[in-house]
Amino acid sequence: MNAKKLLIIGFVWPEPTSSAAGTRMIQLVDLFLSRDYEITFACAASKSNFSYDFKGKNVVEQEIKLNNESFNTFLKNLNPEIVLFDRFMVEEQYGWRVQQECPNALRILDTEDLHFLRSAREHSTKKQLSLDLFNDTAKREIASILRCDLSLIISEIEMKILTAQFKIDASLLYYLPFLEKEITVRASKNWIPFEERADFIFIGNFLHEPNWNTVQVLKTKVWPLLRKKLPNASLNIYGAYASQKVLQLENKNEKFFIKGRAENAQETIAKHRILLAPIQFGAGIKGKFIDAMQVGTPSVTTSVGAEAMKGNLEWNGFIEDDLDFLVEKAAELYQDKELWLSAQQNGIRIVNERYSWDYFANDFLLKVEELFSGLIQHRQENFFGQILNHHTLQSTKYMSLWIEEKNKTASNKLL
Repeated sequence: MNAKKLLIIGFVWPEPTSSAAGTRMIQLVDLFLSRDYEITFACAASKSNFSYDFKGKNVVEQEIKLNNESFNTFLKNLNPEIVLFDRFMVEEQYGWRVQQECPNALRILDTEDLHFLRSAREHSTKKQLSLDLFNDTAKREIASILRCDLSLIISEIEMKILTAQFKIDASLLYYLPFLEKEITVRASKNWIPFEERADFIFIGNFLHEPNWNTVQVLKTKVWPLLRKKLPNASLNIYGAYASQKVLQLENKNEKFFIKGRAENAQETIAKHRILLAPIQFGAGIKGKFIDAMQVGTPSVTTSVGAEAMKGNLEWNGFIEDDLDFLVEKAAELYQDKELWLSAQQNGIRIVNERYSWDYFANDFLLKVEELFSGLIQHRQENFFGQILNHHTLQSTKYMSLWIEEKNKTASNKLL
């Protein structure tokens, strides 16, 4: 059997050392490579010094342009059987071109997390208003989900929101969380012990608003209280793309340090005793907690931070929304070795029982094959998707073509 061609259209070139989104994308690439898919990764964004190097993998890189007919030519020549869009904004931009040039290609949307949910929570938190999910971002993101044949959802809570509140048919959704290697007894025995660890850590890409907000909460509300209880401890803030407004928060006298990018997130987290993350809003599941569990670092967070991550299992630390209680628990966990070791074991169970590669990989790939072989029937049952593909994408198409012509005119004037 010939290997299927998979085209992944990236929102950005993945940066697994910068964000959980980058790690997620590389996991998906590895997942399809495990079944010998021929993968092309295309992206219109510029590469950075931290963009993932695909040279070690059997993946072809392709630079593409926005609002340019050259993408259509590229699609015709590649003729992929499957196209995976990295976030709904990418599907909006390229979906109609894929539909036009490769109508029989299976279209998959990786949502990363539900952007409209994160946006609604941010607005609710900052404005002190009730949560309103039915915002303009929701209209765009839900439309993208309906236009695609399958959307990958990283959180069970998000699955419930889509099916219960937005009445999305479950056949269009697939729960696929982070895909992790199981933590073996041998691996856990090599973890840095309690006595050799010190200090608290927070880590997160500063371009991501929930992370920046969390650092502000740590600086103004949490650390002043926690420092009084643990005067010898430090709080080290790590994260990619720290701007001047982030850097200026550092205060050595308060033992509040801004460290910038971590070359290796797991190795950095492993040196600390506790991951401290009083996250106030966001969506999806948080890669920082998975990284912490993988190296035996307990964490203290909020219900939003831990949302949908532990299922019915015990958290690898504490979950507290009241910041005063959160400080109390963080101090207790920091000083109590037996409590700390118990939390560490909880993390092992969460990773092994809820995020194991072996548990999810095969079933997902079988689902893709099943959809591919029954695509006509699947699309007939998604009539709302047909409507959106017929009407909505026409407006997107002609807007894109208008921009394309405008760009051509501007280029001609420069000649």
